[in-house]
Amino acid sequence: MKKYIVGAGAIGAMAVSTALFGTGVAAADGYAGMTYNDAASAASDNGLSVVVAARVGDKLSDDCVVTRSQTPPFVSADDGSHRSGEIQFYLNCAGAYATATSSGASVASPEGRTAKAAAEEAAAAQSPLPTEQGIVCTGENTGECIGLAESSGG
Repeated sequence: MKKYIVGAGAIGAMAVSTALFGTGVAAADGYAGMTYNDAASAASDNGLSVVVAARVGDKLSDDCVVTRSQTPPFVSADDGSHRSGEIQFYLNCAGAYATATSSGASVASPEGRTAKAAAEEAAAAQSPLPTEQGIVCTGENTGECIGLAESSGG
């Protein structure tokens, strides 16, 4: 009998806790993953003015990526006033992928691999020189390119 009373008490406490604090379901961030330029344009279309709340990285451009946003209404950290017509963006302004000289997503991560592959494809498309498996073939590395072409059947 004591087990039933303790069990019913625990269930009752969980019900009260859920009623007081909610279930904790998070809403999706519609701006996360967009470039700053695209996200700012979308926010403007929704009648919101953009405020950059924080940023990481050293590359300032419209290509910074929005990592998260704070939608209105919220209270300003500066003066405690209520804000309703603004949206706060948190930006990642590091490079798309890390290199020896710049920060960014690790090329060991899916995001870094995708960004590096896209950059290599874009560079190859703009290069007037022939490429083989992402390597630009020049007079200095012709032997390497020929070896790659033979190994890939090209």
